[in-house]
Amino acid sequence: MYMHIQGKGDPVKMAQSIHDAIALTKTPFAAPKSGTPSVELGFDSKQLDQIMGYNGKLNGGVYQFGIPRAEKIVDEGMEVPPAMGTATAINFQPTGSGKAAITGDFVLIPSEVNPVIQALRANSIEVTALHSHMINEEPRTLYMHFWANDDATKLARGLRAALDKTHVTKPS
Repeated sequence: MYMHIQGKGDPVKMAQSIHDAIALTKTPFAAPKSGTPSVELGFDSKQLDQIMGYNGKLNGGVYQFGIPRAEKIVDEGMEVPPAMGTATAINFQPTGSGKAAITGDFVLIPSEVNPVIQALRANSIEVTALHSHMINEEPRTLYMHFWANDDATKLARGLRAALDKTHVTKPS
């Protein structure tokens, strides 16, 4: 389950409140040890980068992409940067034999919702949720979560087809 939060006020008090809430979930606060052995993904991450048109990164055994929208997202007069959740998030977790479970969310404007749903479904990628994260942002954004477990390169092609229906930054 995902729970999104928003707050205003003293950043130290908000950080303490978030810390206390996370502590109730028993989520470990310690970062993974940096000396952990490299993870064998079982699929070619460079090939995924080529298909996606962006460079991913390995994070805790999951190969991740963060793809910002081309336009700025502004909420209550302040820019909400990609690192604060306004970038499309795509994750590949290896499941063996060249396969991956994928999940994440597309950050969409309303006119992109149906074309992205069609592209995902045409590539056997399930849409699991469509909702908003903010109330007063401009332009209006919706978040479309997805999931599938199949050949990693096949899924990357399907995700690329969906990305092509969105207004994201051009690959560098």
